[in-house]
Amino acid sequence: MPQRHVHSIGGQLTTLIMPAWIPGRYLGIKTVNIAPGNAALGLPALAASYLLYDATTGQPLALMDGNEITSRRTAAASALAASRLAKPDAQTLLVVGSGQVARLLPEAYRAALPGLQQLWLWNRTPATALALAAQLRDQGLPVAAVQDLATAVRQADIVSCATLATAPLIHGEWLQPGSHLDLIGSFTPAMREADESCFQGASLWVDTIEALRKSGDLLAPLASGLLKPEDLRGTLADLCRQPGSGRQHAQERTVFKSVGTALEDLAAAMLVYEQACPKSRCANAPAS
Repeated sequence: MPQRHVHSIGGQLTTLIMPAWIPGRYLGIKTVNIAPGNAALGLPALAASYLLYDATTGQPLALMDGNEITSRRTAAASALAASRLAKPDAQTLLVVGSGQVARLLPEAYRAALPGLQQLWLWNRTPATALALAAQLRDQGLPVAAVQDLATAVRQADIVSCATLATAPLIHGEWLQPGSHLDLIGSFTPAMREADESCFQGASLWVDTIEALRKSGDLLAPLASGLLKPEDLRGTLADLCRQPGSGRQHAQERTVFKSVGTALEDLAAAMLVYEQACPKSRCANAPAS
């Protein structure tokens, strides 16, 4: 997985190209077009597509909705990390945000942590939180909207943020010992969801080392010296490959910061393709 390519196309249009591959099996390339001015035209600001190829012949296998792949793999990666970092007996999840990723988080977390009993949702606009909570309850999820963010954070075992915030929403003094903080937004230096004290005394994990260079959540405490690169405990891959490397004790406070990776896109696209085409050559090829 090379670093993503970012290109200014002209005007306000920016294109991101994110490739990843498994030799002899699959090659995937996601293209993301970002056009902030689209709001004035009544169009989405982001459009993405995902192309999956045979990594031996180069032949295209599938074209997928890049937005759908992105939102679902993002929620899945956060839930996967929480299954290693949250307390095994965690019962309360607070979701901060109401966008496409936030809508998927309650279901993803319940799949990874079946013991969760209380699912809370907070949004800057209370009416939006109430409407989304009602939609999720219709899907069979026990979600309730909350209005007091500080109180909800203090009571939650897991706090998962999926916003476009540019100033901290979560303050470290609110987080209880043993809690797990999941930060999904802040995928640029100008964005922040958590203040610096959220990282003080906490075990930090990231989805990819690139997070240390891209996320405003991490750049601020790194610049102040509160956080040092050597404080990083590891990546999501480390969590998955090294059993027992996650949470070490009940009072440990953990933080998972994600910025998204092309490997997550590839894993999601492979899953979609192999379920749709179980007899394909690539699906039956041995893993490398």
